[in-house]
Amino acid sequence: MIPSIAEAAKQIAARSLSPVELTQACLARAETIDPVVHAFIQQTPDRAIAEAKASEARVMKGESRGVLEGIPFAHKDIYETAGLATTAHSAVLKDHVPKADAYTVRKLADAGVVMLGKLSTHEFAFGGPSFDLPWQPARNPWNPDHMPAGSSSGTGAAVATGMILGGTGSDTGGSIRGPAALCGIAGIKPTYGRCSRMGVLPLAQTLDHTGPMAWTVEDCAILLQAMAGHDPADPASADVPVPDYRAGIGSGVKGLRIGVIRHFHETDNPVSPATLKGIDDAAAFFRKEGATVRDITLPSLAEFNACGWIILLAEAWSVHEAWMKRDTSLYGELLRDRLIMAAGLSAADYLAAQKKRLELTARAAAAAADCDILITAAQPGEAPRIDAVPKWGFLEKPNFTIPFNVTGWPGLTLCTGFGEGDLPVAMQLVAKPFQEALLFQAGDHYERAHAWRARRPALVG
Repeated sequence: MIPSIAEAAKQIAARSLSPVELTQACLARAETIDPVVHAFIQQTPDRAIAEAKASEARVMKGESRGVLEGIPFAHKDIYETAGLATTAHSAVLKDHVPKADAYTVRKLADAGVVMLGKLSTHEFAFGGPSFDLPWQPARNPWNPDHMPAGSSSGTGAAVATGMILGGTGSDTGGSIRGPAALCGIAGIKPTYGRCSRMGVLPLAQTLDHTGPMAWTVEDCAILLQAMAGHDPADPASADVPVPDYRAGIGSGVKGLRIGVIRHFHETDNPVSPATLKGIDDAAAFFRKEGATVRDITLPSLAEFNACGWIILLAEAWSVHEAWMKRDTSLYGELLRDRLIMAAGLSAADYLAAQKKRLELTARAAAAAADCDILITAAQPGEAPRIDAVPKWGFLEKPNFTIPFNVTGWPGLTLCTGFGEGDLPVAMQLVAKPFQEALLFQAGDHYERAHAWRARRPALVG
């Protein structure tokens, strides 16, 4: 049985589980499973075993670095890693070897994680799933004919199959929460500025977030504890104290005020029957457990999406303009065409979107003023086939995640069951800025009362 981070940590601390044996088990799974799901761009087994041995030695000497000591881990391949290629899944950077670790990579290493490699992403966290890049796209571990969402696709697939116990993701329009939903795991986009982006390749600077993905909500809390904190080198980093993210876990939801953004997932972009049932059942569960639950109305998904995508596209073009003008052939078709479209946006478009952003954030804050947590969908339904994802699909229907990149509020995705094709479905819990602990409290309470975490993809065996 594959342990959660919390379970493995207890066993490692009690010296009943060896970091070396745990790492070897993860590497063995990767050897069997990764040729099917393509979660890794690069595996580093020798480094992993060396780090696991060093971790085990610290444990045996009573010098453990904490709850993440010896935990098998991997990074989305936009997180820079010293001496190890960071490619963004693109031919543009296929030979890019950073000289320094990203701030969060270093923080996690200092906490004791064992790095197994670098994980697949959509090209530069935006173009995918693409089949014309140097590496294949990651596939959904519940059914490899389907997509795992993006752009933290490799992290979602690797966590779900137990090739790693946790990993990093990034989220500019839903790239942590989407793969968490379609891969049946947990993932949190923290408050904007909660985790440093220094050393993480940018997509859109005013929307980019970094955060963790793991099998359980509690594991995400453990990882965020290690990742969060002020970084003066990131101009958007928030100088706000980091609380104990597990302090509220186990205390239930009695007295919490929960708002269901029903119009998002029933009217603005109607979700699949299984997704809707999961959200409705979760709302009923929270009510039964003592929370106050009511419907609330935010600005429409269409408004949030129009604003968010204009900002994202304009800022993405500013990142890629010089490379695009030098050689467009190095990009995959999906990202190249999306960036070419972005080049047509004007400064007036961008400024209007930023002005709209302020308005939408103020309206959302007013609507949710007397709520602690909001509930809506994270994805419209079960994972689509990987060969049937339209190039402009992100513009055809509004998504459920970009509203909270626009506002910068934290959002947690977790599994609510299984739908058509026996594929996972999920919900998204959202809170006010820097209230991640409330999300962990409520999400963990739901998760422990349901059986979804007892089930892994059939590929795991």
